[in-house]
Amino acid sequence: MIVRFLSFLVLLWIIGFAWFAIDLPRPAANDAHTGSVVVLTGGAGRIDRALDILAAKSAGRLLISGVDRDVKSKELAAEYDRPGDLFDCCIDLGFQAVDTRSNALEIARWAARRGDKSVRLVTSDWHMRRARLELERAMPADVQILSDAVQTQPSLGTLFIEYNKYLMRRLAALAGV
Repeated sequence: MIVRFLSFLVLLWIIGFAWFAIDLPRPAANDAHTGSVVVLTGGAGRIDRALDILAAKSAGRLLISGVDRDVKSKELAAEYDRPGDLFDCCIDLGFQAVDTRSNALEIARWAARRGDKSVRLVTSDWHMRRARLELERAMPADVQILSDAVQTQPSLGTLFIEYNKYLMRRLAALAGV
C-alpha cells in the first residue's frame, strides 16, 4: 500500500514536471497596457524587456526589483543605452529584495504606494510561475497581474530546480507560510 502511494506521488511529480518544462509561460501581447511594469533582476533580457514596455508606453512606471545597493540609476541607463532622464522620471530601483519572495513583497509595497490596479510582471519563462505565485500572495486581490515571460532556453537542471522550488512554495502556501 505504501509503495503504491509513493509510486503514485512519483508519477504525479513526473507528470507535473513534464507540464512545467513543456508549457513554459509566454510573453504578453505588446499592446497590453497596465498601470506599471515590474521586473525581477537576475536573468538575461528581463530588464531590456521591461524598458521596451516602458518606452512603448504600455505602462506608466517601472520598478526594477532586487537591484544591488551599489548600483546607481545612471549606471543602468548607460549599461542599457537609455537616456538618463528616462530613469529620473519613470523608473524606480528597488534595493530591498534578495529572493523571489522578497521581490514580491517589495513590488506589492511599491504598487500600493502608487495605487496601482494592474501590474505587468516581467521575469524569465522558467521563473514566471513561482514569481507570479509569490506576487499573487503579496498583492491585494483587486490588483490585476499580467505575466510577461522573457523566453529563454533553460537547461534541464534549471527546470528541475525551479520546478521543485515552485512545488515547495505551493505546499508552503497551502500551509499558510
